[in-house]
Amino acid sequence: MERYLPDEAATLAFGAELARLIPPGLRIWLHGDLGAGKTTLVRGLLRALGHSGPVRSPTYTLVETYPLAEMPPVHHFDLYRLADPEELEYLGARDLLGGSETCLVEWPERGAGFLPAPELEIFLSHRPPGRTVRVLGHGERGLAVARQLERSLPA
Repeated sequence: MERYLPDEAATLAFGAELARLIPPGLRIWLHGDLGAGKTTLVRGLLRALGHSGPVRSPTYTLVETYPLAEMPPVHHFDLYRLADPEELEYLGARDLLGGSETCLVEWPERGAGFLPAPELEIFLSHRPPGRTVRVLGHGERGLAVARQLERSLPA
């Protein structure tokens, strides 16, 4: 599935629609250059799930956990500054990524060899004035979400 998102509001709305469709515990990898809209998408998703506080890219902390009232917490990883995938072991990432909580991972290629396989991959790329989003589902749950997104979003 591929769609054009003309502005920040459309990216936030895409994140909100994704929140409506994902089952708890889904592993989502977010791909894209700096400024492509990965954190904006996460912000839209978290707002739709009921988080009202700030949502920042966890570039320096590597992971931020967002407790939610209606479902298990969401873990937001940003691996941009990761020097070695083994650093994830020291963060306890294996437990977070293998649990019942939803995990969103920016720059997942930097955790190659350590990260489990994603169930959903989202590729964001600049296409001024907005961006293009492409979604790839893996496994039964990821494919189901990708199909639902394709049906629910205008072409």
